[in-house]
Amino acid sequence: MSFDLNAVPLLSRSAVDRADEVRADDQALKEGWGEARVLRVNRKGQFRFAEGALLLEAAVELSAEPDPAAVFLGIGDGRHLWAVRDKDLTGELTDLRALADEIDDFTAGVLTSAMALLNWHDKAGFHAGDGSATVATKGGWSRVTEEGHEEFPRIDPAVICLIHDGGDRVLLARQHTWPPTLFSILAGFVEAGESLERCVEREMKEEVGLDVRDIHYLGSQPWPFPRSLMLGFAAVADPEQPLAFSDGEIAEAHWFTRAEVRAALAVGDWSARKDGARLLLPGSISIARTIVESWAALD
Repeated sequence: MSFDLNAVPLLSRSAVDRADEVRADDQALKEGWGEARVLRVNRKGQFRFAEGALLLEAAVELSAEPDPAAVFLGIGDGRHLWAVRDKDLTGELTDLRALADEIDDFTAGVLTSAMALLNWHDKAGFHAGDGSATVATKGGWSRVTEEGHEEFPRIDPAVICLIHDGGDRVLLARQHTWPPTLFSILAGFVEAGESLERCVEREMKEEVGLDVRDIHYLGSQPWPFPRSLMLGFAAVADPEQPLAFSDGEIAEAHWFTRAEVRAALAVGDWSARKDGARLLLPGSISIARTIVESWAALD
C-alpha cells in the first residue's frame, strides 16, 4: 500500500523570499542594510526567541554597511534579512530543535538558511583545491580566492526511509545513544556516484539487514545539522526476513502495528517521556514525524 505525505514537512515551509537576484548586487545590499534585520546565532546554533518570534536586531547596530561576516537570507515583510555568527551571544537562548511547534513559516525560512550557511562558512575559510584563503561574496552565498576560484555552499544529501510490510506494520529502529523507548525510521548519507534509490537499498540493508522493494519518493526537508538535505522515501520489506545490524549504528528495531504507532503519536514526541510508554516518536521538526504520521493516517 503506497502513500504520500499528508502535510509539508515543518522545515520545508518558508515565508522568506530568497531574492537570489539581490545577492550579487552590492548596491542593492547596501541600500537595504539601513532597514535590514539581523539574527545572531552562536557556535552552538542558539539564538534569541521570545513570545513566539525570533528576536532580530537592526542591522545598523551591527555595522554601518553590510558586515562581511553576515549572510543574506532574503527578504521578509519588505526588509532584507541577514544572519551572523556571534560567539559571545548571551541571555535567554534556544535552538531549532527545542522550538518544535512554535516554528511558523517565517521562522523556518530564516533558521534553515541561516544555520546551514553559517555552518558552511565556519569550515570554508580555505579553498578545497589549493588550500588558499577564501573570502565571502554575494551576500555570503559563495566564497572566492584571490585568483577568483569560487566555491558555493555545500549540502549533504541523505535519505530517510519508512519501511513497511505493505499492510499494517512498520519497522522502527533505535540508535544506541537514544532513550530506551525512542524509535524512528532509518536514514543514511548518499555516497559518491550513488542514486537516491540505490542509497535507500544499501542503507536499509546495512542498518537492519532488510531487502527493500517498491521504493517510493515522498518529499524533502532541509536539515541544517550541520547542512544536510533529507530526502524522504517509503519502501516495502518482508517482516519475516531476519534483522541484522551490520553497521553498528542501530541498537534494536521492531515491527509495530499501525494502532501502536497511532497511540504513540497521540502521546506526543519523544520529549514527553511518558512513564510506561513502549514507543516514543520524533518531534515535529523532523520529516520523520511527517512521514510516520502520513503512514499512520492510512485506513
